[in-house]
Amino acid sequence: MKEIEVSFSVSEKQGKDALADKCSKSCGVSPDKIAHIEVLRRSIDARGGKITFKYRAQVYLKSDKPFQPYKVAPYLDCSKGEKVVIIGEGPAGLFAALTLLQRGKCPVILERGKDIHSRKKDTARLMLEQVVDPDSNYCFGEGGAGCFSDGKLYTRSTKKGDIREVLYQLVEFGADPSILIDAHPHIGSDRLPAIMERIRNCIISHGGEVHFNTRAVDFIPPSGRNGLWSTRCVERDASGGLKETEYQSKSIILACGHSAKDIYQLFYERGWALEAKGFALGVRAEHPQSLVNEIQYHGKWQKNLPAAEYSLVAQIDGRGVFSFCMCPGGILLPSSTSPGEVVLNGMSNSRRNSPWANAGIVTSIEPEDVDEFEEWGPLKLLKFQEKIERGIFAHNGGSLKAPAQRMDDFCKDRLSVDLPATSYKIGAYSAKLSEVLPEFVYKRLKRSFFFFDKKMRGYYTSQSLLLATESRTSSPVRIPRDPETLQHISLKNLFPCGEGAGYSGGIVSSALDGINVARKV
Repeated sequence: MKEIEVSFSVSEKQGKDALADKCSKSCGVSPDKIAHIEVLRRSIDARGGKITFKYRAQVYLKSDKPFQPYKVAPYLDCSKGEKVVIIGEGPAGLFAALTLLQRGKCPVILERGKDIHSRKKDTARLMLEQVVDPDSNYCFGEGGAGCFSDGKLYTRSTKKGDIREVLYQLVEFGADPSILIDAHPHIGSDRLPAIMERIRNCIISHGGEVHFNTRAVDFIPPSGRNGLWSTRCVERDASGGLKETEYQSKSIILACGHSAKDIYQLFYERGWALEAKGFALGVRAEHPQSLVNEIQYHGKWQKNLPAAEYSLVAQIDGRGVFSFCMCPGGILLPSSTSPGEVVLNGMSNSRRNSPWANAGIVTSIEPEDVDEFEEWGPLKLLKFQEKIERGIFAHNGGSLKAPAQRMDDFCKDRLSVDLPATSYKIGAYSAKLSEVLPEFVYKRLKRSFFFFDKKMRGYYTSQSLLLATESRTSSPVRIPRDPETLQHISLKNLFPCGEGAGYSGGIVSSALDGINVARKV
């Protein structure tokens, strides 16, 4: 087997036959001697003003050992298997459940939010009426926060495991096979709901359970001879009525998501170990997608090229300032999880064809940056986050409209006379963002835009709109666990997992963490 890289210009025809021809020439053999070509990665290189499509592939000759395709382990009937309660149906919880199925254990998912179709109705109501359902919104519900943020599947870290375990299972449930090879794979928020529904149906058809509108409110550690945890819940029926329920299991996988403040508060009040964890906060920067295309493709963008992306990072005053969750051809969403707070996020559909590009531009914030919240101990950064989000809501007299400023006005600390059009349907109003952001955050962001313009000439522009605030980049709290057993450091058989526990960031890393935890269970 030979691993090679071949390139195509924008004008060259691509496809199976064209790739075979390139590979045979690169290997110095005739096409009839090639048994199989396995594409590992496909990317676009626009450096130096020349745009090329690059393929990295493994070429197997007929004289080589046969190619062995990757196979997803089968899901087993678990109707008689040991039950494992999973809190949350985001990527960590879902892939933990699938891994348990592959081992014959019975996942019992307790999801505070609604099924994906009902959830979409609540997010539409949030956009139209500014009504926040604290259990069903852009963060809570089937699929978790990642279901409405484009479905980006790339991760910089492979330390958690084999990324193929996640990607191949998503393809099994209907994702486009292109995610297996693209350098920056994504599914799109328009296609993810159907995939989530198929995963749920798979879990149920193999004997697992999925309970929606079921919010965990307490965990009772094992006592007596049965050695079982009790998870106490409040369930909401279709008419809005509430009832208390209880689920027992030997083990609990806690995959509650990065906005589960009530879970952190419960641990805090119980005296169970928690840690303050650094996160990032800033603004959402929205540019015309055509401008980003012009910059990244050096004025040579064509219709057959995807909407251009960017990734930016700088060190300012000893802290990182970086782009986060970049959404080419995307829109802005209200990601509040409680009434009285303003939080923004971005998403893209599969075609990435909106006129705007948006990304969080955020700065790292560490526990030592917010000493005024010291009395809250491990919740100090959570309380800081809440203060910013609630302060922005109050700034405009109580509204989910976003305070906004043109980028050049932001850097000169002057009110924007007018604002460019925005994809944020709830609306934006002109404001000095220095009045709603902490001074140290504002100053770092201000300096970063000049630095970023050196990397992307034209990025600093009055055409860019900055909106506050992007504050749910990751959890500001960590639930500490033993690095070997992955159990909570003082609560046996309770397994903190995913973004909500502070051990991942993004869909793939969360899914891998869910897989790892399920294996430990």
